[in-house]
Amino acid sequence: MLENRRILLIIGGGIAAYKTLDLVRRLRQRGAQVRAILTRAGAEFVTPLSVSSLTGDKVYQDLFDLTEEAEIGHIQLSRDADLLVVAPATADLLAKMAAGLAGDLATTVLMATDKPVMIAPAMNVRMWQHPATRRNVATLLNDGVFCVGPNDGDMACGEYGPGRMAEPLEIVDAIVKHFSDGRITPFPETDEQRSTEKSHPLANPRPLTNQRVLITAGPTHEPIDPVRYIANRSSGKQGFAMARAVAELGAETILVTGPVALADPPGIETIRVETAQEMLHACQSQLPVDVAICVAAVGDWRSRQKAPEKIKKTAGLPPTMSLTENPDILRELSERKNNRPKLVIGFAAETQDVVDQAKKKLKRKGCDWMIANDVSPETGIIGGEENAVHFIVGNIVGNTARYDVENWPRMTKDHVARKLARRIVEHMTSGTITSAPFGRKRGGMNG
Repeated sequence: MLENRRILLIIGGGIAAYKTLDLVRRLRQRGAQVRAILTRAGAEFVTPLSVSSLTGDKVYQDLFDLTEEAEIGHIQLSRDADLLVVAPATADLLAKMAAGLAGDLATTVLMATDKPVMIAPAMNVRMWQHPATRRNVATLLNDGVFCVGPNDGDMACGEYGPGRMAEPLEIVDAIVKHFSDGRITPFPETDEQRSTEKSHPLANPRPLTNQRVLITAGPTHEPIDPVRYIANRSSGKQGFAMARAVAELGAETILVTGPVALADPPGIETIRVETAQEMLHACQSQLPVDVAICVAAVGDWRSRQKAPEKIKKTAGLPPTMSLTENPDILRELSERKNNRPKLVIGFAAETQDVVDQAKKKLKRKGCDWMIANDVSPETGIIGGEENAVHFIVGNIVGNTARYDVENWPRMTKDHVARKLARRIVEHMTSGTITSAPFGRKRGGMNG
């Protein structure tokens, strides 16, 4: 799984440092070679002996150790790895990374490396939410650093909220996905491999730089009265994962989300709305964009009139409600004559005849791709961490609609997002979008 992958682990100074011992063990179980840099603050929580025993290698600590510099200088140390992982990435470390400081071995290696970097933030909830930390994380994401976590939970200080370091298995999973998705590649061993890597669009770690991507997420709440509303069970997790995935690839990302219990993703412009009409107006205000990904589960209907006061229960006389159709955001974006995105992607949540219903929706809406999934209660997909989707592209051949359907296996929503982001990169960098549905042909990045 991670056979012969070289991981350089930088252990920061936080209570979560103890988790890195388990992280090392699990990485080595999967075949990875692990070296560790232990910061001075990190050594307050775990000992060099513990780390060395698990990595099977010496632990690097001192920038000015003449022996270590003679054996393997900090420049070489930074480049002998396939991936650098900073865990826990404390507020202090994030600030130093964002500012480009190089005052110790850890920060010097991070400045000197030409390899991908992944951070696993860990800090008090107030520190995580502080504007300075948000700016620093946004800077790092914009620089191409990958981020896993943090999670919500109880803090060592007694507070609760986002700031807990991702669990070791979550970090391992993120590392595996990065390698398996082709976004982090081992050193090429031959000239042919080097040439192939350089020519592939994903060899560029930020292939969506200078591209604007609009994403919708979550449900909409359509008010009936000041207390009640019409809604659905969408959690927003797939849309938020999609926003993170394209942002990691360099896109200028705008996330328009309905009411969800998720924190704004760092470094991503997030616009919160409640109703379908508000979501439509927010999307229109962000045009033009290069790509629109409509993940939101927008309510089909709304009450024709919102009651000004709470509707009271009257015995034997249930209230009547007149409904009117909500705007169709996906269709509106797909059929625009001006400022139509180069690529419009829709999501279809169905409970029966999933692929057939999605094909009809693809043709009816006029979008370029449709991502369909089965959201029947027994699947556990709504509100869950995993998804199983069908990737659908349509074309007209003669007078007949033809559809290409790929059935993707069940995987985490983050993995779905990364896989779809890769497809977007490959599609947009091809120069011309040739798989637009039903005879339409639109320019890609170079069009």
